Amino acid sequence: VQLVESGGGSVQTGGQLRLSCSASGSSISDYQMAWFRQAPGKGREGVAYLDSSGGTDCTYRVAGRFIVSKDNAQNTVYLQMNSLQPEDTAIYYCAADVYRFGLGSGYRYWGQGTQVTVS
Repeated sequence: VQLVESGGGSVQTGGQLRLSCSASGSSISDYQMAWFRQAPGKGREGVAYLDSSGGTDCTYRVAGRFIVSKDNAQNTVYLQMNSLQPEDTAIYYCAADVYRFGLGSGYRYWGQGTQVTVS
């Protein structure tokens, strides 16, 4: 599966963005999907995941602000980000794996990332 993220940009504190992860080559319904982020000078952090059954979870850092969802017909996964804070500034990556799920690393397929800047 190939993954392409879009929707990043620059917003003010308190603003919102919706990231999209468009998949090709395979159906996302066959994969566990996740969003990760990497801030400057920091390691990659799991943000939210959506398993093939529709179950979701997210890191406490974004709980109540970020929502992960998918549209199987569009073969796209979304990350709705509300009440953005400067600490959310990072490159956001979409990831997929047939078996791996959760917020840890180890997903097999990754997108190229999209920059989110909050000031």
